[in-house]
Amino acid sequence: MTDALFPLDRGRVEVAPGAVHVPGWLSPERRRGLVEACRAWARGPVPIRHTVLPGGGVMSVRTVCLGWHWLPYRYARTADDVNGAPVAAFPGWLGDLGREAVAAAYGEDGGYRPDAALVNFYDGDARMGMHQDREERSAAPVVSLSIGDGCLFRFGNAQGRGRPYTDVRLESGDLFVFGGPSRFAYHGVPRVYPGTGDPAAGLRAGRLNITLRETGLSGGG
Repeated sequence: MTDALFPLDRGRVEVAPGAVHVPGWLSPERRRGLVEACRAWARGPVPIRHTVLPGGGVMSVRTVCLGWHWLPYRYARTADDVNGAPVAAFPGWLGDLGREAVAAAYGEDGGYRPDAALVNFYDGDARMGMHQDREERSAAPVVSLSIGDGCLFRFGNAQGRGRPYTDVRLESGDLFVFGGPSRFAYHGVPRVYPGTGDPAAGLRAGRLNITLRETGLSGGG
């Protein structure tokens, strides 16, 4: 039995209960706007960086945060692992986009109110190991937007990093939302496909992944 899923028609797919892939959801105009916004966010006040893990390992993706700064494995209002500066504000228009995304996946937004974003940039050699998004105090869905090079996205189960999992190819403009029974499923990116990018969006090489989260936090975290 194969665990791979590469839909030929690029239509909406429920990969697992509560996990929905909507290919090509972002219009070219929105892709370009997001690329421009990501470039501005990457300059600071907290610049994009390779996150250092508690054991000393360094993540191959580069990350910049909005609303709340993600440190392994918690959120803070200041980037104490970078320059100590307050994290950039989470823009209201990005929250609106997140609600639109949840409605596209589920038929309604369910009152979704994201207040944090992690913007990850993958070069051709970057990877993301299997992990859970579990630092949030809310079980609201995670919204994932892809721009640029395609990637192999591995979506697993909530019990562990191994099988069963489903492999999905995410392309520029794709939306992936996971919530409900799949909210705490392990997931990762074992491969990026260089040369498959989106020059029309202003990204000739590499992959941008913007994930929106509802943290359930208030104040200083």
